[in-house]
Amino acid sequence: MLTRTQDERTAPAAQGSNQKIRLFVLIDALGWEYIKGRRFLNNLLPYRRPLRTVLGFSSGAIPTILTGEWPSVTGHWNLFYYDPKGSPFRWLKYFRFVPDQIMNCRVTTKLLKEVGKHLLGLGPLFDCCVSPSVLRWFNWVERKNIYEIEGISGAPSIFDHLERAGVPRRVYTYHHWTDAEIVGLVGKDIAEKTAQFYFVYLSEMDMFLHTHCADEKKIDERIAWYEAQLCQMYECARAVDWDATMTIFSDHGMTPINNRYDLMREVASTGYSSPKDYLAVYDSTMARFWFFDDAARRDIVAVLNKTTCGRTLSDAELGSLGVFFEDRRFGEVVFLLNPGWIFSKSDFNGPQWMPAGMHGYHPEEDRYSDAIFLTNQEPLSEVRTIADVYQCMLTAAATKQ
Repeated sequence: MLTRTQDERTAPAAQGSNQKIRLFVLIDALGWEYIKGRRFLNNLLPYRRPLRTVLGFSSGAIPTILTGEWPSVTGHWNLFYYDPKGSPFRWLKYFRFVPDQIMNCRVTTKLLKEVGKHLLGLGPLFDCCVSPSVLRWFNWVERKNIYEIEGISGAPSIFDHLERAGVPRRVYTYHHWTDAEIVGLVGKDIAEKTAQFYFVYLSEMDMFLHTHCADEKKIDERIAWYEAQLCQMYECARAVDWDATMTIFSDHGMTPINNRYDLMREVASTGYSSPKDYLAVYDSTMARFWFFDDAARRDIVAVLNKTTCGRTLSDAELGSLGVFFEDRRFGEVVFLLNPGWIFSKSDFNGPQWMPAGMHGYHPEEDRYSDAIFLTNQEPLSEVRTIADVYQCMLTAAATKQ
């Protein structure tokens, strides 16, 4: 059990205040492998654990953190899902005469992105991450801001609970501010005693590690910057509440990239046509397929099965990972690359993007996938996966003023 020092036990509360401060800080992509051998808030946050993440990306991991439920419950996994009847872009069928070279060009993609954001109600974060020529078969998961009330469709989030319980809260995300701006705002709001529960999302470590995950010196410098900012944030909290708690966690880690594979080319070599015979969405480490022709299914699955740098995932395995959907909205066949591999071309990034690191691998087979959980107060129950963070937030929210 963790105990406070003698000084902490006898120190008085901040004069004239009984405000409780509970800080929860999400640092995107800061994995266990990057802090386990470094000194990062070791004295401040002695309870430290790796957390198993969810298969996929932040679009599935963060809703899991916020609700305590896996994607198969929330409906939030990958951003695009098969929904030809409900697709907000089904009107694109009237533009089938437009050649793919024009339909899939950068100008068209940018135009559809703006249409989705401003005319179709898909939210400010909508991005056209599938080929426009097949967009009419797909729908977009994050139509609402997941950090707001009722922002997650399939389960209540911590923000829904805080609203119902009447717990004063503040939420900070990249929607409005940079990481540096956020840490400054949090300190100011704490000093002004504006809330009890603070949810702080620092997103910029993700892109930093995508670019610099192999540069130990730059990682040291970046982690030192976050440590300094978080120490200052904690001191602001202790000035108001001597027993302030701080919990830092992440949604996933970052795996160094060693190899690339052009699955698009291999599938195209079968001679089948999309969207006539099949549909495919290529994420950075995962490809998802839907089939309209039995021969196409047979031959494309044969290509996947002979690929040595990845494998198709069975329904049982998807179920054990909390990402199986009976209606196959996220794919009839799901192919996953081995850790350290990345598709040389995908729908999310073109061949010009050459990251040093990527995430989205099998969470039980890739040690770099583990997220972090660091806190100054031992949880009431063991924390093993990112879904367990939700219960910790619920417990903190129940703390009386």
